Amino acid sequence: MSSRTVIRNGLVITASDEIHADILIEDGRIAALAASGTSAAEAWTAERTIDATGKYVIPGGVDAHTHMELPFGGTFASDTFETGTRAAAWGGTTTIVDFAVQSVGHTLREGLDAWHAKAEGNCAIDYGFHMIVSDVHEETLKEMDLLVEEGVTSFKQFMAYPGVFYSDDGQILRAMQRSADNGGLIMMHAENGIAIDVLVEQALARGETDPRYHGEVRKSLLEAEATHRAIKLAQVAGAPLYVVHVSAMEAVAELARARDEGLSVFGETCPQYLFLSTDNLAEPDFEGSKYVCSTPLRPREHQAKLWQGLRTNDLQVVSTDHCPFCFVGQKELGRGDFSKIPNGLPGVENRMDLLHQAVVDGHISRRRWIEIACANPARMFGMYPKKGTIAPGADADIVIYDPNAEQVMSVDTHHMNVDYSAYEGKRVTGRVETVLSRGELVITEREYTGHAGHGTYTPRSTCQYLN
Repeated sequence: MSSRTVIRNGLVITASDEIHADILIEDGRIAALAASGTSAAEAWTAERTIDATGKYVIPGGVDAHTHMELPFGGTFASDTFETGTRAAAWGGTTTIVDFAVQSVGHTLREGLDAWHAKAEGNCAIDYGFHMIVSDVHEETLKEMDLLVEEGVTSFKQFMAYPGVFYSDDGQILRAMQRSADNGGLIMMHAENGIAIDVLVEQALARGETDPRYHGEVRKSLLEAEATHRAIKLAQVAGAPLYVVHVSAMEAVAELARARDEGLSVFGETCPQYLFLSTDNLAEPDFEGSKYVCSTPLRPREHQAKLWQGLRTNDLQVVSTDHCPFCFVGQKELGRGDFSKIPNGLPGVENRMDLLHQAVVDGHISRRRWIEIACANPARMFGMYPKKGTIAPGADADIVIYDPNAEQVMSVDTHHMNVDYSAYEGKRVTGRVETVLSRGELVITEREYTGHAGHGTYTPRSTCQYLN
């Protein structure tokens, strides 16, 4: 049985266009668009009609950086694939790309299989995987080729966290050389972890144990240095590079310089770096621990350079790095020693709304909002135009968005499985009203109508900026 839905009278916004159009959805895909009120649009019949008068009709968000159920710092991220993808849907995101983890001494395949087992049958929206590569040797490199062939086309390495995820320059170079051959994209956590560990040790020896010192030891210069080094290693390898969660103006400058030289270097930032700062890390009574993530929050003056980078396309993507830990019982593991606070913030539900607020505030245009939150991540990670746009043939991942509704972000109203909001009390204009994932209603006029298991695994092609 074929199922048809028509969305009428909305302002359809994509990365390239804004048009008052009706949308015909058939069997989970977008079948056609036609200008509202035209005879072509009026002729469509369907079992379900959604009236989007006065609303935006936008592609579902693509969050290319999440960590559901991630083991870290002796505990686990508090969102499961079920709770995390449901919260994503509430926030207008219809696809996530999560990180499967290779543990040292184990194969990539073991890590990937473990993440498939966590996600399968539990997701409310579609999902894909990147692969964290923690143990580079000849067998790992061969496995990278196999993963690219089956749709896991991006590999994350860490210049931080010695003894956990850390790769040295030689391991990074080898992986980059391999990705230059197999078409994969290396994603880099660019911080000089060896130097940071020295500064951590020295700070603790001085009795500097509060959360704010997390930001002080993870210096912006050490992010910039690692970003520069990653760029040069990629240049030597002849490989593209994607730098994750860029937080510092000095790191943005390194990316801009590389791109000006014509290198295939890309950058991502996150809402926490655009809206929060070291002021939050310094909140009293250990409240600052709620804002401990890596790369860390920076002084407020860095924000202007991040917004500029998004406008000039030196930064192409805004993802969340959603990695929530509850304040009670998890963040508290670091009382008396900031280095033991689990690193990560909740945010998968807040990204689309915060970026719409950036439109309201004049930082970016409406089309740029859709570009950095939907189209660019889909292109970067080989899912466009199936994901990230509204066009015939695309998956019917569509959000009806009320640009005039006001809301106050709060732990009392969010749907993430975490006991605080990083944006508690923040007033924003704009709110998700209805969400379709492959034509199925997941959020219906502010009510959850989806279910675990609707979301399917999405294999990806290679980075579409390199084709």
